[in-house]
Amino acid sequence: MRRKVEGLIQGKVTRDGAGVKLYRVFGGLETVDITDPFLLLDFFGSNKFEEYIMGFPWHPHRGIETVTLLYKGKVEHEDSEGNKGVIYPGQAQWMTAGSGIFHQEMPKPMDRTFNYPYDPNTVSGLQLWINLPANLKMTDPVYKDVKQIPKEEFDFGTIQVLSGEYKGLVGPVRVKSPVDPSYYDVELHGEFNASFKHGYTILAFVVEGKVTAEESLPPMPSGNLIVFSREGEEIKLSGEGRVIILAGRPLYEPVAWYGPIVMNTREQIYEALDDLRKGTFVKKTGLREDV
Repeated sequence: MRRKVEGLIQGKVTRDGAGVKLYRVFGGLETVDITDPFLLLDFFGSNKFEEYIMGFPWHPHRGIETVTLLYKGKVEHEDSEGNKGVIYPGQAQWMTAGSGIFHQEMPKPMDRTFNYPYDPNTVSGLQLWINLPANLKMTDPVYKDVKQIPKEEFDFGTIQVLSGEYKGLVGPVRVKSPVDPSYYDVELHGEFNASFKHGYTILAFVVEGKVTAEESLPPMPSGNLIVFSREGEEIKLSGEGRVIILAGRPLYEPVAWYGPIVMNTREQIYEALDDLRKGTFVKKTGLREDV
């Protein structure tokens, strides 16, 4: 059974971190029921040094997973677990914040020593926040650099699979959370079909070009998020462009949200803020959700 388009979300330009200009596709309590288990999706992209160089300096997270996929430029990162490195175009980082972590992500122009086909001052990519279920909110932090994302050509174009599986192409990030997320990056030049489990949330963000998701609807230009119904299995997209496809099992749990901390109750938020004040925010519980 083919899924119908249930709605469209248009994002807005905003600033975050230390003043980075970005396009917030969705995020916040007003969309959380629609996008559950996905909390937030930001597209950051600019060829103006001053719009991104301030970056996202040291800040805390608790109760979520954050995923950064880079298209252009580079991002230097570091966290309180001692992880440190750089991701380049076509690479990603997947962080399970769990019980608490501090990290920073600093976008930078591409090194001029690289054989790079774009303006070296251009930086662009996406950051996604995925909710953790209540029983894994306080899991120990886990960080993973993804230096190689499997990519394959099909008759519709090409697809990179960061997590999940598409026709034998298996993503390098394996998540034990019941959210069971799939993350596809599709360069579309034709018609794309994919099947997901009944009841899962399916979202498609048009990064570039125009994409048709239902014959009765006009093509959707870049900047639009297509929300599919949770009934059925198959989705179909056609057109020319680039699309991020997200799929995951909704949690249907209460959400208490304060900046970079997402828990289930206000009391848990107060506890997190108290931990920040006391310097006990980063803690180990022994609970693991290895990725």
